[in-house]
Amino acid sequence: MNTSDIVKKLCEDQNISLAELARRTGQSRQNLYKKLRNETLGTEELNRIADALGVKFEQAFILPSGEKLTMEGERTK
Repeated sequence: MNTSDIVKKLCEDQNISLAELARRTGQSRQNLYKKLRNETLGTEELNRIADALGVKFEQAFILPSGEKLTMEGERTK
């Protein structure tokens, strides 16, 4: 499942249209559709989408030791 599929599934689960998600994230419907189609959603935009949907977005690198480095600069085990 790619990022666009996940965003669409979240919208479907919350009964929110992509047009409404675009409105909530301050962009045109066409712009959001284009980004979803081309898989060009950046980290900041994914955070705005998460906020608009009331969910948490997390992106991290997992080291061989199991330590997780998040985009917020956090280190966790």
